Amino acid sequence: MSAKQKSKQDKETSLRGSGTLNPCPEKVQDPIFLNKDFFDPRDIVQVKYELLRRVQTEGVSVSDAVKSFGFSRLFYYRVLDIFEELGLCGLVPQKRGPKQAYKLNAEILGFMNEQIQKNPSIKTIELKTEIEKKFKFSIHARTIERALIKKKRTTS
Repeated sequence: MSAKQKSKQDKETSLRGSGTLNPCPEKVQDPIFLNKDFFDPRDIVQVKYELLRRVQTEGVSVSDAVKSFGFSRLFYYRVLDIFEELGLCGLVPQKRGPKQAYKLNAEILGFMNEQIQKNPSIKTIELKTEIEKKFKFSIHARTIERALIKKKRTTS
């Protein structure tokens, strides 16, 4: 493998790790991304910025720009709103999904602590059963395990 190929592979790994890898770089057909090494269609932040810049500073129509960059008009307006609100850091994709264990509120966490204090060798599946019995809802054992791991990290 040549040094240039390794560098491209390293960059892709880095982009993937940071969550900024464009899932569809082949859709980017804008000439600036096809002819230059600096402009990388795999870098979603760079692609979004160039999309906005093309419309805002060069006067390219939204329809033409989104076609050239492989996006929809709706996507353009969402990116524009986020950019106007948050600036450049708004172009970095955010993690999707819940940001914390929403089923485990303070009351349930307190109950878990009580159960663990009563029986330090309690198994996750037993804890799950006790929580479901008391609070009358289903919870996954892995959710409990994650909460216990997080608790260990913050108390250590």
